[in-house]
Amino acid sequence: MNIFRFCGDMFHLFSIIVLLLKIYATKSCSGTPTFLSITCISPFSRALPGLKIKLTPKVTPVVFDRDLAEDAGAVVFIGSSLAIVYCMRWHHVVKRSYDRDLDTFKYQFLVLASFLLALVLHEKFTFLEIFWAFSIYLEAVAILPQLVLLQRSGNVDNLTGQYVFFLGAYRALYIVNWIYRYVTETRFNGWISCISGLIQTTLYADFFYYYFISWKNNSKLQLPA
Repeated sequence: MNIFRFCGDMFHLFSIIVLLLKIYATKSCSGTPTFLSITCISPFSRALPGLKIKLTPKVTPVVFDRDLAEDAGAVVFIGSSLAIVYCMRWHHVVKRSYDRDLDTFKYQFLVLASFLLALVLHEKFTFLEIFWAFSIYLEAVAILPQLVLLQRSGNVDNLTGQYVFFLGAYRALYIVNWIYRYVTETRFNGWISCISGLIQTTLYADFFYYYFISWKNNSKLQLPA
């Protein structure tokens, strides 16, 4: 853990808080794709390799091989993501605002491609390592349905724009975190996370450009259709 990763995790938390605030305050999920439900897989998948079960003749304890803050963060993210999904699909008011006609991105292809890539590119051919790589690859492209939905709708409300901005800032800070770790650690090996993070941050480039223009001109954020 370092300051860059800590700030990145805080931005990640802020993004979820902003989206929850939007849904709670406006009773609307407009501008949010259903693919958000699939992204719950990512933190859960990465948490699995941190759990190691040690078998003994008397007991079978579960040992957390990660920092307590990381495990707590994963639980918070998964829980909040599931709460958002519940509102989008079952809340009698919120679900009416879902943009069904605009949210037509075939996210099934993203899931399949991420899984196939994990079978080919991984650090070790074990179930947990493949599942972990799958979650990294999936998270790298998970923003695509969101960006496509916002481009189709044209206008972006303030809270949705802040939500996407915080997500992008979270990934950008993780790149700085990897650079810092590469310089300061003698044996840093995170090529899967680094490459996936670079791809994911690149996908935000267009959004960041229009976000900056909107901020500079003090105008409403609009993305080209």
